[in-house]
Amino acid sequence: MSIKIKDLRHVYDPGTPYELMALEDINLNINDGEIIGLIGHTGSGKSTLMQHLNGLLKPSSGSIEIEGITITKEKQNLRDLRKKVGLVFQYPEYQLFEETVKKDVAFGPGNIGIPASEIDELVSESLKSVGLDVEEIGEKAPFELSGGQKRKVAIAGVLAMKPKVLILDEPTAGLDPKSRDELLCHIHELHQKENMTIIFVTHSMEDVARLADRLVVMHKSKIVYDDVPRQVFKHSEHLQSIGLDVPELTKLVYKLNEKGFSIDDSLITFEEIKNAILQQLREK
Repeated sequence: MSIKIKDLRHVYDPGTPYELMALEDINLNINDGEIIGLIGHTGSGKSTLMQHLNGLLKPSSGSIEIEGITITKEKQNLRDLRKKVGLVFQYPEYQLFEETVKKDVAFGPGNIGIPASEIDELVSESLKSVGLDVEEIGEKAPFELSGGQKRKVAIAGVLAMKPKVLILDEPTAGLDPKSRDELLCHIHELHQKENMTIIFVTHSMEDVARLADRLVVMHKSKIVYDDVPRQVFKHSEHLQSIGLDVPELTKLVYKLNEKGFSIDDSLITFEEIKNAILQQLREK
């Protein structure tokens, strides 16, 4: 499901002493089936941009086209849009409210009119897609689950509505390393299986290095980089100057090169860097 954003601009509280330019001259094309990492310092505009993609916010000017439909037009049917574009807020587990996990995951599809005869299967499939077993936890109350399980249940509730685009705001925030790795693995598997377009907001450079096809970097309401992660991370000094960072493996490459190695600074995976080190050691 493709997304085309043209000349997007958003101003909070226009004409008041609190006027704030949140988005300025945003132009971005997202292709069907891509995984996009969206990063930026707090206040850069990334969350504002994300909320435009399923109509929670209306732009001050500019347009957004999703699957050939301009969603920023007046009187556009946003109910239909939100069936296609699923949005998972940061710490979505705080929004769990039903008596059982099954009821919570079933709420969304029931609310958009999916027949009751189909919902049980959707609930089971959605929980399975994030690594949970409906037979094991379906009748449990959400508050009985671990933090990682709650996060997965919340994401399953959005997946049960069968969106074509999944937007995740800081999906691994606050999770322990094991839960973080499991969740990233399930997001990757979901993408492989469904070819779903996925946009995830994060502060974790390791997450985007591992998962994203493209990395969009925002600073002061504008896009400053839009490229594959390995090319964006070459700009480490500039990224750090705007309050961001690079993956630890990228830092390792720089340190090795300072010690006399000559490793390509576009390498970002453990295997790539390991092989480059071994190759140079053999040549010495």
